Amino acid sequence: MLRFIKHNLTGIDGVAIYPILSLLIFVIFFALVITYVIRMKKKEIEILSSIPLEEDSVADSIHTQD
Repeated sequence: MLRFIKHNLTGIDGVAIYPILSLLIFVIFFALVITYVIRMKKKEIEILSSIPLEEDSVADSIHTQD
């Protein structure tokens, strides 16, 4: 399978830059996400961590009207 892809890509000039760019985008994205998470305030983390546990009053009111 790889030989079919490799054969088609040999004719493209500068094709070796795409894996490097993909890896660079991947690393930069996750470095930014990790930096954002580390710099979050404790209060914001507590609010976000309790979201799945809170009851949704809008959804409850819709279901009680039916």
